[in-house]
Amino acid sequence: MAALAIRDTDAARVLALSGRLDAETIRDIWRDARRALAEAQDRRVVVDAKDVDYCDGAGIALLVDLLRQRNKGEVEVENLKPAFVTLLKQFDIGVLDHDLDPEPKRRPAVEEIGAIAAGVWHDLRVQVSFVGEMTSALFYAMRHPSTVRWRDVWVICEQVGADALPIVALISWLLGVILAFQSAIPMKKFGAEIFVADLIGLAMLRELGPLMTAILLAGRSGAAFAAEIGTMKVNQEVDALTTMGLDPVRFLVTPRVIAAILMTPLLTLFADLVSLLGGAMTLQSFSIPFVTFVHEVEGIVDFSDFMAGFVKTFVFAILIAGIGCLRGLQTTAGASSVGDAATRAVVSGIILLVIVDGAFAVVYFFLDI
Repeated sequence: MAALAIRDTDAARVLALSGRLDAETIRDIWRDARRALAEAQDRRVVVDAKDVDYCDGAGIALLVDLLRQRNKGEVEVENLKPAFVTLLKQFDIGVLDHDLDPEPKRRPAVEEIGAIAAGVWHDLRVQVSFVGEMTSALFYAMRHPSTVRWRDVWVICEQVGADALPIVALISWLLGVILAFQSAIPMKKFGAEIFVADLIGLAMLRELGPLMTAILLAGRSGAAFAAEIGTMKVNQEVDALTTMGLDPVRFLVTPRVIAAILMTPLLTLFADLVSLLGGAMTLQSFSIPFVTFVHEVEGIVDFSDFMAGFVKTFVFAILIAGIGCLRGLQTTAGASSVGDAATRAVVSGIILLVIVDGAFAVVYFFLDI
């Protein structure tokens, strides 16, 4: 048990502690000690620890808290056993009185906007530099295929491609169903339900199929790449690769980019077929047979429409894998940094996908594709 005795002398107020100072015994005396310290006002306070038999971290916390209640020199701890003094000396009361991690001051709005713009510009420069480094690594892998860790490539292909089939199928089928249903209702007023097949065929093969597949992969595989490499960065495994003379980009990034390039076009083809199937199933409820739907799509969609969407998938694959790996390599120390890297990979990946898709649309417009 722990006990606290309070007595006043001509020179000071004495707080005499005794017994065991641990987490289970100091709760009541802590409150009484702080109250006695407050009632002493400007008088000198001495904490007499002569009869303290045991003191763990909780007991040291009590002594530190009492020392912090007054300015330096007004509260003293006396007669503490040498073993406990060693524990107490680990804490600098003067340092504890100051916030070592103060909240940064708010800057003017113009300065905040400038800092954000500078950060975005710096990030763009880093991304461009990384794209160049990644492109160089890919060309090196093409010239020297034996340097690629193909076993890892096939494992990543399974994770990126085969494991993503269920979610890609679900989203693509729902897109086809929703797009067909929402467009067929107003077109039914004009007896033009058959043109819904044209809408679904062009929209899914040229735009929505590749883009939605890429967005799904950015949220799934891009985040996984960032988290995996980020964990390796936190555990200093990336530094170990550099120490051993291995280039992290060629060793970690190249297999993931190759796997994404191989799997993204195949997933897009699968998404296009499933979305068309969903649209055909929906139009059957509007008395349009499956064969009619197929003939209408064949009549409106030509090879250039298909290639307009298919070519995008290779660029999308490089963006997804590249951004995910870059954010992983940018991971800093700390447990939360891995989650931040995954979040940044998804957000920046989706933004770049939309921007690149818009650039493709402009190019196709001027090329009349």
